Amino acid sequence: MSTASIIEMGNQNSSALETLGRFKQLFNNLFAGNMAELSSVYSENVTFTDPFTSVHGIDELTEYFSSAYANVISCGFDFGEPVVNGEDVCIPWVMQLRHKRIRKGNPVAVEGISQLVIREGRVLSHRDYFDIGQLLYENLPLMGRVIRWIRKQAG
Repeated sequence: MSTASIIEMGNQNSSALETLGRFKQLFNNLFAGNMAELSSVYSENVTFTDPFTSVHGIDELTEYFSSAYANVISCGFDFGEPVVNGEDVCIPWVMQLRHKRIRKGNPVAVEGISQLVIREGRVLSHRDYFDIGQLLYENLPLMGRVIRWIRKQAG
C-alpha cells in the first residue's frame, strides 16, 4: 500500500500549478515600482484578505500593495510545499522583510500561509493568514519592549 504525498491530495490541475509558479515568482520579485505585474497573476475580480484589510478587484489590490510596499527595503518568501486540490491551493511561507519603519530596516521573519482559489489560470481569491504581532508589535520599539516585559513577567 502506498500513500500519496500531501501535494497530491485530490485532483491536481496543471493550470493551478502553473499559476502557483507565477504567484511564487511574483512575490519574490515584487517591489513598489512593479505593481503592474499583479495583473499577470490575479483575476480582475480578485478578492484579497489579510489581517490588515480586505479588498476586491485588481485596482484595489494594486493600490493596497502599492501602499504596503512604499517603505519596503526588500521582501522575499521561502515557500513550503503546497497542498493542491484541483484549483484550491494552500501554501505555507516565511516572509523575510526589511522595512524602513520596522526594526530600523533590520530583517524580520514572519511565518504564514496563503489560501488561493485559482480559476482560468488566475488567482480569484487570496487570503493570507499570519500573526500580526510577529510582524509588527514584536518589532516596533515601544511595543517590542512591552511584549518582552510581559513575556518575562509571565515566564
